[in-house]
Amino acid sequence: MPLIAISVSIILSGKHGPSTSRMLGLTDWQGLVLLVFISNVIGLVRFSRQPERVFAVSVLTLLATGTLATEQVLTNLTNAGVVTLLLIVIATFALERTKALRSFANWMLSGSASLAAGKTLLGTLFASALMNNTAVVAALLSPVKSNPHIAPSKLLLPLSYVAILGGTLTLIGTSTNLIVSSLLLERTAQGLGFFAFLPVGLCVALACLLVIALTMPRLANRASEQAPNERYFLEAQVDASSSMIGKTVAQNALRNLESLFLVEIVRTDFSGLADGESQQRLISPVTPSEVIQAGDKLIFSGDISKVMSLKQFDGLTLFAEQDGLLQANLQEVVIRPGSALLGQSLKSAAFRARFDAAVVAIRREGETLSGKLGEVILQAGDYLVLAVGRDYQQRTNLSKNFFLLNGYQTEQLLTGRKQWLAIGGFMTALGVAMLTEVSLLLALLFYLPLLVCCGGLSVNEIKRRFPLELMVVVVSAISLATAMRNVGLDVVLAELVQTYVAGVGPLAALIAIFLMTMLLTELVTNNAAAALMFPIALALAEGLGVNIMPFVMAVAFGASASFISPYGYQTNLMVFNAGQYRLSDVVKFGLPVSLTYSVVAIVAICVVFPF
Repeated sequence: MPLIAISVSIILSGKHGPSTSRMLGLTDWQGLVLLVFISNVIGLVRFSRQPERVFAVSVLTLLATGTLATEQVLTNLTNAGVVTLLLIVIATFALERTKALRSFANWMLSGSASLAAGKTLLGTLFASALMNNTAVVAALLSPVKSNPHIAPSKLLLPLSYVAILGGTLTLIGTSTNLIVSSLLLERTAQGLGFFAFLPVGLCVALACLLVIALTMPRLANRASEQAPNERYFLEAQVDASSSMIGKTVAQNALRNLESLFLVEIVRTDFSGLADGESQQRLISPVTPSEVIQAGDKLIFSGDISKVMSLKQFDGLTLFAEQDGLLQANLQEVVIRPGSALLGQSLKSAAFRARFDAAVVAIRREGETLSGKLGEVILQAGDYLVLAVGRDYQQRTNLSKNFFLLNGYQTEQLLTGRKQWLAIGGFMTALGVAMLTEVSLLLALLFYLPLLVCCGGLSVNEIKRRFPLELMVVVVSAISLATAMRNVGLDVVLAELVQTYVAGVGPLAALIAIFLMTMLLTELVTNNAAAALMFPIALALAEGLGVNIMPFVMAVAFGASASFISPYGYQTNLMVFNAGQYRLSDVVKFGLPVSLTYSVVAIVAICVVFPF
């Protein structure tokens, strides 16, 4: 490979001085930038979890040597494509918290195993074309893990691959496409349209979907992780007006919750008793066919930060919500030995009156709790998560009864007007950008402030989750490409690639660029591969005197071709541990997908974008 040949030359130059670079036709400045380029690739392989640091060191080196100007870095920072990418990522913060997305996930996973798999894969393909594919996989990860129809190991890896395929359909489906568009905009003042990738992406997606459907049954069937006993125990009551009444657990999608597990139902039973009398009946384990009744108390175990996901169900009231205290920030405490609460239940202890707080959930080390939350007999060492009132901090009895731990941040779902503003506003911004001359950047600049003003997204959340690492990687990668162009290294590398494919024509050059980009993707992540290979591809096309678009598309689709390694693409990494996969599972399942993807992509690029 050309890059390997250059690497060897650079290593030799360390022993024999700069004359080796000159023998290759490189100036000293070109040799220096090439050394930084190769060191950057090696660094990304060695420190794959910290790409932003590797890129930052490379850019600082280029700045220190004068091969890159500060003004150029600042210009790259304000590149329209980069800003658009960051705004889309920020917009997904609100979209991934909508009730509609969770309901969509529950709908996809309902029905028989084959129907659920089909709906999930096709739904993911569609959703990934309109949202960042990483956000789509993040939203579906827990529902897939807890679904009752298909083992997660059968579905998670196909889910990641389909999300990658969906991302290739549009400009915003994956950050890779936006990066390529940003680089093209910076070089030619003309970016890529919203559906520029669709003709090739659709051919690739349909072919690979067929391969995935045929090879899915071969994936190992590994049992999903069970909810551990130490998870929190919480209660919610079905109101008399709830639309859940009369439907089964499966129909209400109570088996597909994110990190929460329905372990028991406490039901008030009036049958066979005298008028006005009742008794409590505990239903455990809860089967998917169990019909929900009015007044049922649903007992969940799981991650307390996901407690607000229960708000998606109509007429389901949480235990603390009955006291009007449930809010975003919760307080975690541990009951002290000698506390006045020991041996009492929450009801008998008059907990709300004592502490101006209501218990959201309880956890007891080494023991599984059962029954109604308000009737659990409290013991020393019990962990409580509290929804606190205004006077909580002023109560003098807190330190006598509790060890105070850190506050708990829950995940808030968007419902009602905020939800439809988030979804409708985003779709409107996309529609305006697609159907008018207004750029997607300008449409998003109006959409996000409106979202913040209406409470769909907070400034604090933007600060807390701002994609700083992504920004550093993208801006640094573009700056590295700028430095290569400053010293003419991109032309030299393109000429070197051309010598390897001399006499064969532009098709061989295109295949070489695609394969080199695909190899880099598996080694150093998709975004880095796209940014590193783009200047070489563009210079090669210009040197051959052919249309640059086939080479631009080769970089974009080659950078998304991560199917045989769990480390090249973020969604693959997300599902690798969740599905309890081994490296051999990924290679065996991904190899036929990768071969199909490569062949179809190259053929489709040549047909849609002729030389």
